[in-house]
Amino acid sequence: MTRLDTLVGYGQSVVAYRSRAPQAIMRYLENTETVRAEIPAELVVAAGLDADNLSAEATRLLALELYREDRVSLGRAAELCHLPTEQFMEFAGRHNVPLHYGADDLEEDRQTLERLGL
Repeated sequence: MTRLDTLVGYGQSVVAYRSRAPQAIMRYLENTETVRAEIPAELVVAAGLDADNLSAEATRLLALELYREDRVSLGRAAELCHLPTEQFMEFAGRHNVPLHYGADDLEEDRQTLERLGL
């Protein structure tokens, strides 16, 4: 299934995802190992991060950097920070990180459109 196939069926998959998301996320979180890190308060303030939600914010920023460096896929980055892919895409956009979409992806989507008669 290509990226475009997923987008064509987007409406149905979002409803299914949202209805099972809480249980799936809780199972995932139960099996996730965590580590603790000390971050200077000055850095937290300079970055404009919410100290009360620092773990989630730092996780999203680290996953974003891994994606930016092409060390993880979009889906894996979203999974690492416990967000649906579309929310991670919005987060990446707010941080001016472009989606990795090259000529091969374009050709694959063009072929899918052709196959679907669109």
